[in-house]
Amino acid sequence: MPTAAAQRRSDALAIFHTAMAQATVAAAVARQVHCDQNILYAGGIAYDLSRYSEVCIISIGKAGATLFDAIDVLLPSGLARCAMVCAPSPPQRVGEHLQYFAGGHPEPNGASLAAARAALDAVRACASDALVLLLISGGASAMCELPLSDTVSLDDLIALNRLLIGSGASIAEINAVRKHFSRIKGGRLALAAGERDKLTLLISDVPDTALDALGSGPSLPDTSTVADCLAVLDRFGLLQRLPPSFRALIDAGLEETPKADAPAFRNAHAAVLLGNATILEEAARAATALGYVVTVDNSCDDQEYRAAADYLLGRLAALQGEADRVCLLSGGEVTVLLPDSPGVGGRNQQFCLHCAAVAMPPNVTILSAGTDGIDGHSDAAGAVVDATTQPRGRGLGFAMQPHLDRCDAGTYLAAVGDTIVTGPTGNNLRDVRILLSNRAEH
Repeated sequence: MPTAAAQRRSDALAIFHTAMAQATVAAAVARQVHCDQNILYAGGIAYDLSRYSEVCIISIGKAGATLFDAIDVLLPSGLARCAMVCAPSPPQRVGEHLQYFAGGHPEPNGASLAAARAALDAVRACASDALVLLLISGGASAMCELPLSDTVSLDDLIALNRLLIGSGASIAEINAVRKHFSRIKGGRLALAAGERDKLTLLISDVPDTALDALGSGPSLPDTSTVADCLAVLDRFGLLQRLPPSFRALIDAGLEETPKADAPAFRNAHAAVLLGNATILEEAARAATALGYVVTVDNSCDDQEYRAAADYLLGRLAALQGEADRVCLLSGGEVTVLLPDSPGVGGRNQQFCLHCAAVAMPPNVTILSAGTDGIDGHSDAAGAVVDATTQPRGRGLGFAMQPHLDRCDAGTYLAAVGDTIVTGPTGNNLRDVRILLSNRAEH
């Protein structure tokens, strides 16, 4: 019979994998998007497809291929279409109408630039009476990008992304900067589509209050301003560290991104098909089925990883008196300030290793993982740790603190067998943290 610790570890993994299996892009589209006799129902709006000579589909992000496949199959076969997909792997539905690009993540690559050019060209060249379907998911910010000026090289763009990702800024702050240096972000893709009818469907990896941060909001009105962009750069000490090409853009005066009153948004609608709340709902169902009393607490979203870990461990301790088996779920993301030369891993593994380093109680198990299957510069989605993580590492000659200091949590956790490897999931719903405890082990 497994020990209580082994059972909790098994339960944490089962909760995560069950939730992932239930919160799929295909299931979300099946629930919320329908096409019946040439009428497309999506986002609370009915579109009579007979009014359009063409549908132009732009699908970008880590769920770009799965979302395109789920939507494209619903459309009438006789309806003319053009499509551009930018995703980690190509869609299953291919044809002469489709362009595919393997954009880079977490840093842009040459295909990211080519995809952005193709997207802009497609929405400008499609029929004036086309319906433009914009399918946006997390990861799109790096995967599909075109700087404001050709003077910005790909190396400069990569350097900007590294600075932003390692700054400790929240995703909304990071993307407020990206939007104002881009020809496609901050609503500028919608602007390029003119006054054509537009429908944006979102697989969200951002807070519900900041949907225009998703993929840096290429098809949504931008709620951030040039002043916000400059304030973020100043707050995190990035202004003087920018490549000269970006400083030149600032000196020349950045143009404001389109806001909600722009003509391009008069006939535009948007709907969230899937988000972090869905993965937490499915995790709660799975944990309840295993006999845990579940609490969801997202109040540490976007906090620094150590503060978030300390808060959640304290919250779990407070809940332990309420039931024999407790599950605390937390969604969203934590932030990590990276050193100049970070090691292997990402925010989930850094969070887990910090938890394991702070004298974790023997009756607690913690899992933290990204729903996209990728955690920073690592092959793992995240990790699951408990009070045995530190002594197992010590037995292999590993000390935790140097790995934490170098943001090299992935190396440590892989060595002790605590990483979770799923491979790319074709989905991206932010991170999920699962904290389990048994009161009987106090």
